Amino acid sequence: MKLVGIVLGAALSAVTTATCADVVRHPIPNSTFPIAQSVTVTGNATIIYVSGQVPPVINKDADSSSPQAYGDTKTQTVGVLNRIKGVLVGQGMGMGDVVKMQVFLVHTPAAPMDFKAFMEGYTQFFGGSQPNLPARSVVGVAALANPGFLVEIEVIAAKDAAK
Repeated sequence: MKLVGIVLGAALSAVTTATCADVVRHPIPNSTFPIAQSVTVTGNATIIYVSGQVPPVINKDADSSSPQAYGDTKTQTVGVLNRIKGVLVGQGMGMGDVVKMQVFLVHTPAAPMDFKAFMEGYTQFFGGSQPNLPARSVVGVAALANPGFLVEIEVIAAKDAAK
């Protein structure tokens, strides 16, 4: 009977361990670039898919279809990431729970994407005091839904469902 109790206890322990979420971020080998090469999510995780977010208006006097209404790439990046942060906080998560990010930056021959400015905004949220880095892609696009938008970002966040 004692052996049955030990086996049942071990099995219960294994099941309990398997149901906890595990989020493992795999860094880019030999790199300090502030993204993960990949992220693995296993177990009992809550996953949130945040639709593409666009920048808020910062200048109400500017034409709402112009970049002047939303700011430069860095300003738009910070505005978009703050919007994403708000969505995540409303769902009980934070920026440290982001596991995947897809970034769309406007890139045309007349106005090439400003990746440096994007990174200046991005690193205010990732890679400094918040070390949980997402897997990430940055894509240059000809245009977004509004001609004033230079940046749109969508994310996937994951967290242990028990927390």
